[in-house]
Amino acid sequence: MQHERPRLLKRVAVLVSVGSHPVSGTARYSRNDAAALELCRSLAERHHAQLDVIHAGDPTTPALAEYLAFGAREVEVLACRDGDDAVNALAARVEGYDLVLTGTRAEGAYDTGMLPYRVAATLGYPLIGSAVDVMVDGGRAAVRQFLPKGLRRRVDAVLPAVVAVHPLANAEPRYAFARLKAGTVRPVRVSPGVDVEAATWRVGPIERKPVKLVAAEKRSGHARMLSATTTESRGGNVVNEGGSVEKAQVILAYLREHQLIDY
Repeated sequence: MQHERPRLLKRVAVLVSVGSHPVSGTARYSRNDAAALELCRSLAERHHAQLDVIHAGDPTTPALAEYLAFGAREVEVLACRDGDDAVNALAARVEGYDLVLTGTRAEGAYDTGMLPYRVAATLGYPLIGSAVDVMVDGGRAAVRQFLPKGLRRRVDAVLPAVVAVHPLANAEPRYAFARLKAGTVRPVRVSPGVDVEAATWRVGPIERKPVKLVAAEKRSGHARMLSATTTESRGGNVVNEGGSVEKAQVILAYLREHQLIDY
């Protein structure tokens, strides 16, 4: 019986998006995608693999050049318009790659975080989400996943695979203006087709109001009836002393006491 040789890491790709500044809303690089780029750069250097940085959208967006400053030698832009099926265009471009890294989700108002899942489903690749670091050995991608409450776990998958990187990944992207001037943004014409699923969505104003956190009523029915006819103090604490940490601890204690949070 012959055993298959493990797949080597020869070609890796990073799918990047256009981010949004949290205060001004100005278009810029996505911090999550920049972390994915830094992880992919480390893998490519370690395994001497080819690294391609790919975006689907408007090639004239100035924010794409910022990925050059974070280490991309070239950003390949698949020219797509609103309503085009960017998923099929990206999947066709990265088919045959050994590893594809993306951010968890883009930073636009209507972004759903489904792109990594749809790309992986189109390619038939396994997907590992919420990655904080990625290692490749013996034809397998070993990923440490982010879990709530500070927990982590190890997951691995056979190459080729798609990995969605968590915003708290163990990566420190470094901006260098000289790299921005040395790199290029290269547009590529594609025929992505129309995104039929997106065409069925209806965009409108928000109708449902946010749900307020209200503590559950623990008094008896008789006590509630009395409070409706009399003026009484409902209790509570006014914290004027102490620092911000002490005041935050009082708020956390109240939320936990009334089971408004679960941690």
